[in-house]
Amino acid sequence: MRRALVLLPLLAFGVLLAIFIRQIDEDPSVLPSALINQPVPDFALPLLDVGEASEADFQTGAVQLINVFASWCQPCWEEHSLVTALAKDGVSIIGWAYKDPAANIARFLSRLGNPYSKVILDETGRSAIDLGVYGAPETYIVDGSGVIRYRHVGVLTPQIITAQIKPILAELEGEVQ
Repeated sequence: MRRALVLLPLLAFGVLLAIFIRQIDEDPSVLPSALINQPVPDFALPLLDVGEASEADFQTGAVQLINVFASWCQPCWEEHSLVTALAKDGVSIIGWAYKDPAANIARFLSRLGNPYSKVILDETGRSAIDLGVYGAPETYIVDGSGVIRYRHVGVLTPQIITAQIKPILAELEGEVQ
């Protein structure tokens, strides 16, 4: 019995050490998404200019990037020039304005430029939650069939764009052709 009392703390320490070692190589900014390889969820939201957007806007046969942003989001300001550069490179980008009134979004885009083919207004954030959004900024890649193929949580960086975004876009665009 005494031997078991001595071994029990050592066994517990060993289990905790194994868990810690296993998680060392994991990137804490990578958040799993249950929607990877699933279609964009059903939604119907107004567009900034005029009209309405729905999940059908992602079933066009073209690969598209969704950029979830807000005027109140400082990291969104930081990544905006990178989003603009992607659009200038020919990437089709749909902006998803998260928990932000249309007037604020219009001012934001007027000031920084509008790289988006359309801007979806999700003032309550409810549809963004269905998409799996935790907060702004987030970026998704959607294939031509409307299936979510990639998700990045947080600010885009040149390294992320080069190492992750562009290779996935190239692969998916190759599948479309």
